[in-house]
Amino acid sequence: MLRVNYLILIIFITISGCTINPEQYKEHIEGYWEIHHVEKNKKIIKEYTFNAAIDYFKVNSDNTGFRKKVSPISVGTFIVSQHFSPFTLKTENDSLNIYYKINDVITKETIIKASESELVITNSRGFTYNYKPYKKLNSNNE
Repeated sequence: MLRVNYLILIIFITISGCTINPEQYKEHIEGYWEIHHVEKNKKIIKEYTFNAAIDYFKVNSDNTGFRKKVSPISVGTFIVSQHFSPFTLKTENDSLNIYYKINDVITKETIIKASESELVITNSRGFTYNYKPYKKLNSNNE
């Protein structure tokens, strides 16, 4: 019995030590992100093979920032839309949340994962947005 309790304790320590600190996601959010697919109830409901607009996230040191829609053009620059969403990042209950306040309406999204190669965000309606880093258009056909 003592051996089983010891084994359970080791498993618990191992599992609890493997949790990801959502604060680490902050360093990966800023940048240009292209939507790859959208899921609901763990099923892909839409895949994107081409995106006319991508999301640019800017994160400030005080946990504020903004999200803006931009459209890449062939010379390597962007056409910037008027769509601008300021936000605040908050770590709550082991999650990193994005709070947007637009016209006195507050909405919340949760960052599920953020790394150099992937950004996954879910919202209160159950949609999960999977992004990949934007890669510059190649106008030289290289």
